[in-house]
Amino acid sequence: MDQHRTTDSIPPGPWDVVVIGAGAAGLMSCLELPAGLRILLLNRNTGRRSSSRWAQGGIAAVTRTEDSAESHAADTLRAGADLCDGDAVRLLVNEAPHRVEQLQAMGMAFDREGSSLATTLEAAHSHHRVLHVQDQTGKALVEMLREQVEQRAGLLHRRGVRVTKLWVEGQHCCGVQVLDGPQLRWIRARAVVIASGGGGHLFANTTNPAQACGEGVALAWQAGAAVEDLEFVQFHPTALRLEDAPCFLISEAVRGEGGVLVDAAGDSPVAHLQQRDLAPRDQVSRALVHSMQRQGVHQMWLDFSPIHRDRAENRFPTILDRCGEFGLNPLERPIPVAPAAHYWMGGVATDLQAATSLTGLYAVGEVACTGLHGANRLASNSLMECLVFAHRMTDIALAPDVSPIPTAHMQLCNTALSHGETTAGLIERIEHTRRLCWREAGVNRSPQGMADALKQLLHDDRELDGQPLLRDLGQLQPGQGLHLEDGSRRDLNLLLDVRHRLLVSRLMLEACLFRRESRGGHFRTDAPAAMPAWRCHPRQSRGEGIRTRPVRS
Repeated sequence: MDQHRTTDSIPPGPWDVVVIGAGAAGLMSCLELPAGLRILLLNRNTGRRSSSRWAQGGIAAVTRTEDSAESHAADTLRAGADLCDGDAVRLLVNEAPHRVEQLQAMGMAFDREGSSLATTLEAAHSHHRVLHVQDQTGKALVEMLREQVEQRAGLLHRRGVRVTKLWVEGQHCCGVQVLDGPQLRWIRARAVVIASGGGGHLFANTTNPAQACGEGVALAWQAGAAVEDLEFVQFHPTALRLEDAPCFLISEAVRGEGGVLVDAAGDSPVAHLQQRDLAPRDQVSRALVHSMQRQGVHQMWLDFSPIHRDRAENRFPTILDRCGEFGLNPLERPIPVAPAAHYWMGGVATDLQAATSLTGLYAVGEVACTGLHGANRLASNSLMECLVFAHRMTDIALAPDVSPIPTAHMQLCNTALSHGETTAGLIERIEHTRRLCWREAGVNRSPQGMADALKQLLHDDRELDGQPLLRDLGQLQPGQGLHLEDGSRRDLNLLLDVRHRLLVSRLMLEACLFRRESRGGHFRTDAPAAMPAWRCHPRQSRGEGIRTRPVRS
């Protein structure tokens, strides 16, 4: 099978497995699937962008004799604010060392100190257990996995293909609807794996790329799958804060190596926290926001000076280079930082086999909610989560062989936007929604602000209902296809972006309003403390509202 085709249409199948997303979770899932399967890997991006690739810090695993799985588990549970599912935590910490060995056997070259793997300390960890490749661990991991994937027999990797809908019959996912170039059509599969990443880009200030907009959650929810814990968003305390410049993550490893947070006067904004600069991220982010509000400023400062210059240059070349592009030298003076949306603990609800509430549908990585992270993710557990749960794909349950879809007759579509809507207007809708989420569902949340935001999102969504392009997509049945002219294809992509962002933002706000306490990555100004009655996981399903399930010990 030609893995490098970019112009021919994708064969309609049946495929054994369709994998959506080509970050660490999607790539590793492809490698872990049993040999002999026909695998279709779909990547909406034409380039090599993913949140995994942007990950700087590292991968958490016990590799030192003074450390233990029990300690890793205790740190994970503590950071998760008493909401982590114990079975998921145990799975991760016990599997993590094996996954590190697997990566090394595949060619992953972690930094070393002599004959041993180099490890660093990050927030809320009690031991040095974060493995790294300088400050570009995610990039090194994704590139290594991609090389392996491109060599796998029976796999076709197609970039620039967008999944627009999951194909569901009864309660079984049996394929996908895709926009493949100008063609909107269906692809049948025995199983589908969503590995599309998180939703950090729902917020105006974020360390995530634009494709991290919660689309996998939207697709799953529309298909009938349950989603869980959507109120828990991790805001990373140290994103580079400059006017008219995009947020850029300053790895927590900087503080793990000795860097400290200060205000303009040189005082610590986190001195009151038990673990100071290395307290859990939710605590540090709230402390920074409190100091910024009290002082009437938009940033705090990160001081690299406690780190030896040679050490800083060796560990953080990417950060230093990026800062240099903006005329900053962290080795000479502190750099401005502020919290930004970074990681979503919630997502599509799965069990320990990565299976969702729909048979035939799986979710791996940040798009999934396994119960591992609870209310706040322990630093550097996320890349390891991708690897551990992708490994569960070795036991994937496939539907019986299915018949191929008849070749679709492609109906020409040249439908335009209606009701005065414009391309520029759709782009502004996206930015407006992002600003709204940051203002009302950011680090600090008020019930009135969230309720007003939810009302606005519902209104904005209703305004899209009359768009004929969305109607055409919704009416397309399996075996039918559309050939979209360039303008229609562009507008449909934007309409889907707006609709999916509005949907997922609404689901998130509904979950935020439902949880009437503060815990981990969810902080309400009207209920600033955690309450025992809320030690549960809210679960949302289409047509069923919000239910709760207990924490699994």
